[in-house]
Amino acid sequence: MEKITFVIPSRNNLEFLQLAYDSIRRLNTKHEILVLNDASTDGTGEWIDSQEDEDLIVYHNPGPERIGIVGMFDKGIEMARTDIIMAYHADMVAGPDLDKHILKHLKRGVVVSATRVEPPLHPDGPEKMLVDFGIEVEDFDMGKFDNWVLNEYKPKHGKTETEGIFAPWCMYKDDFLAIGGHDELFAPQSKEDSDIFNRFVLNGYKVIQTWEGLVYHFTSRGSRFNKHAGGAAGKNSNEWLHTTTKNMRNFIRKWGTVVKHDALMKPIIAPKYNMQVRVFNSTPQIIEILEPFFDGIYIDGNQDMVDEYISKEQPNTTYDLNSRINGEGKFDITVRLAGNVFTQEDFDVIQQLPLIIKENGEVGKFEIGTMEIIIERMNEIQDNLIKV
Repeated sequence: MEKITFVIPSRNNLEFLQLAYDSIRRLNTKHEILVLNDASTDGTGEWIDSQEDEDLIVYHNPGPERIGIVGMFDKGIEMARTDIIMAYHADMVAGPDLDKHILKHLKRGVVVSATRVEPPLHPDGPEKMLVDFGIEVEDFDMGKFDNWVLNEYKPKHGKTETEGIFAPWCMYKDDFLAIGGHDELFAPQSKEDSDIFNRFVLNGYKVIQTWEGLVYHFTSRGSRFNKHAGGAAGKNSNEWLHTTTKNMRNFIRKWGTVVKHDALMKPIIAPKYNMQVRVFNSTPQIIEILEPFFDGIYIDGNQDMVDEYISKEQPNTTYDLNSRINGEGKFDITVRLAGNVFTQEDFDVIQQLPLIIKENGEVGKFEIGTMEIIIERMNEIQDNLIKV
């Protein structure tokens, strides 16, 4: 069997990391495990250094600041010594024969995901199995999980594979490097996975989820539920609340819409157009909700209001908001609206506007709700976003 490098960033997740390591070592093939210790203070570094395992590769970030999974995944994948890599989370436990079930679907141009089995910390969904084998490491029974996988489990949809993607995902290293890795726009974490999944699909990669290869996923222990970051099982950390809010806005700035995927987690990529909005009778709230959805936003009126927004928002993005707001540039599509009559229905349209234009638009002018849409060209540019 070909060897995989399991790339595992970990920050203050020692008890989960130890379980992940043991589960991978229980597979019949001794794969390489690459742990990226991200400024942990819980003994992770000491435990890693005590292992006598020639197939354990280590990178230590001495800190005190963390790098985050965006930089750590890319560092680990670059360091990998095998042709095949798997982006794996420290809070995952490999089920029996995980590697065999992943590799039988893998070839160049294909990304293969395992199926997650999770405790009821998040709502159930068609893309995973909701079965409680423990919320914390001390509750987990490896033998019980293995027995369920081997003797009781049946795929939810009666299929051995579907189209979709979520961690852990496995692919050829050179396919990953071909698109430039993760986008630092989403550092240290949040929405970086949705961004790279879009880029995989746009680059022509097929995304497959095997329902035979399983992992138990304790869920969200890297930041969201990380007790060292102020979270707990089912309790969001303030760190995560900040980054997920910030990076959803960055995702919209980049892609023009919120994250979209079908029920089985296959990305839905809306067309990206070069669009501006011209706002009359604006308010600070109107600027805040509209800005991420447009490449340019022109405000008729109070410059102090614009400056205050830029001062508040600029630290949350690497985008130059000065050039986006009342900056220079040519745009293919212009939306004109008045803030004093702008409605929730109008905003609902804004959020779906690229898809509306794709399906019904043509060069010229038309009105939707209280807004006027002017289309000079329908030039789709989403393919420009594939490589960072």
